[in-house]
Amino acid sequence: MKTATSLTRLACALSAAALLAGCATSSQPDPRDPWEGMNRGIYQFNDTFDRALLRPVAQGYDYIVPDPIQNCVHNMFSNLGDVWSAANSFLQARGHDFFNTLGRFLFNTTMGVGGCFDVATANGARKIPNDLGVTLGVWGIGQGPYLVLPFLGASTVRDGVGTVGGFYGNVAAVGSIENVRLRNSLWGLEVVDRRASLLEVTDTVDRTAIDPYSFIRDAYLQRRNAQVLQRTGGADSDNLPDYSDDEDDVPATPAGQN
Repeated sequence: MKTATSLTRLACALSAAALLAGCATSSQPDPRDPWEGMNRGIYQFNDTFDRALLRPVAQGYDYIVPDPIQNCVHNMFSNLGDVWSAANSFLQARGHDFFNTLGRFLFNTTMGVGGCFDVATANGARKIPNDLGVTLGVWGIGQGPYLVLPFLGASTVRDGVGTVGGFYGNVAAVGSIENVRLRNSLWGLEVVDRRASLLEVTDTVDRTAIDPYSFIRDAYLQRRNAQVLQRTGGADSDNLPDYSDDEDDVPATPAGQN
């Protein structure tokens, strides 16, 4: 009963925060973010949820679990993600990236003990993050307005569609596990691992950004645009930052920081 009361209070606090933030409007709206009022409301909801639950759990995980075990867990989930990245490289007709990423997966799965050790990167085969949102961009579909998704964070209309496909692509291996308790535990562990890997980044944003919402929005849109241009050879693509191995550098995933 006490737990139910606490959850009810938390839900009310989250809803109130979202409603208050959603009423805010910008005097100089960004054309890339026409739904800024709504987005800020969802951002505040995510941030409240993150600070109340997700971040403390990730901090506890980071404090209790030894670094070697954390690295092993992170590498194994990252290794599974390479399968989806390879599939998207194939859909983008980037054969070189496809075979390199598939090779990374096979090398890390075998020599890296199921992906626990990232031996591929140690041997010069850098990770090439890829997803359906980038694939849609390569196919010529515009990114659309900036969009903050509940719990998931920074996105765009195009990336939001890609997230649906990415969900099924990334969880295919874990989702095939018949043991419900084990399957759900692995999904929960992946969320905690992803959040823990971004603790330093989000702490830095909190300390340095005057407006964290705008900072994360601009960083996210710049990164996504660069990823598409790098794969299409767009204007000034040679001068763009290299995002081939930094999927954890931009706080674009944890709820509350997008």
